[in-house]
Order: sequence, then C-alpha cells, then structure tokens
Amino acid sequence: MKATIRWAGDVKFEAESGSGHTVTIDGPPEYGGNNQGVRPMELMLLGVGGCSAFDVMHILKKSRQDVTDCVTQVSAERVDAVPAVFESIHLHFLVSGRGLKEAQVKRAVELSAEKYCSASIMLSKAGVNITHSYEITEAV
Repeated sequence: MKATIRWAGDVKFEAESGSGHTVTIDGPPEYGGNNQGVRPMELMLLGVGGCSAFDVMHILKKSRQDVTDCVTQVSAERVDAVPAVFESIHLHFLVSGRGLKEAQVKRAVELSAEKYCSASIMLSKAGVNITHSYEITEAV
C-alpha cells in the first residue's frame, strides 16, 4: 500500500492513495491554513469509521440481512498534551433494515471490533480505548 502527499502551499496538502483517489488536507486559519480540507486527525477518524463500517456491512450482507441503511457516527477524545493523540474513540452504528436480527448486528459489530477492522485494532494496540454501540431501526 502506498500514498503520495504533495504540498499545495501554506499548510495545505493533496493526498493521493495508491488506488488513485485524492483528498485535500488543510489546517485552520490559526495555523496558517484556509480550512479547505480535512485535518490529519479527522482523516484518521474517517479511516477508522470507514474501515469498521465496511466490515459491518460486509458481514451483514453475508448473513443475508436486509439492510437499507447504515450510518456510523464516530466521536473521539484527545489527550491535552503534545502530541495530542487519541485517548478514546467511540463508534456508534445506526443500522436500518427489514427484519434485522439483533444477534446478527451485534455479532457484525463485535467481529469488526475484535477481528477485522485493521484501523481500530491497530489504534487499540497503541493504547486508544475504542468502544462500540449500535441501534437498529425497522425500515418502512
């Protein structure tokens, strides 16, 4: 896996993944940025949320659950020191579908947390407290 990060002036960067997709990284005005992109630590949270959401949906589809929507809300707390690393991250899954079995949703979240989500497992091994929760709603 590879990525390229190109400086675009001030504290703005264009990041390109090995698969050819780009994202803009920028800082707030107080750090010389123009708020034209995500912050690096926000990007890490997006990666953790995306990785886990991918796993949960993949597992639910394999278990033939009729999912109509899945939203993953990610919140984090950082230590009040430099470096301001993550102290805790919470992932909350809002899963909607028809006739969803709670045991299947619970198992999908657990499997992602304990076995499949490389991003969250890597951060937890580095000392970040990562927790998970979920809600299920019946689709109309």
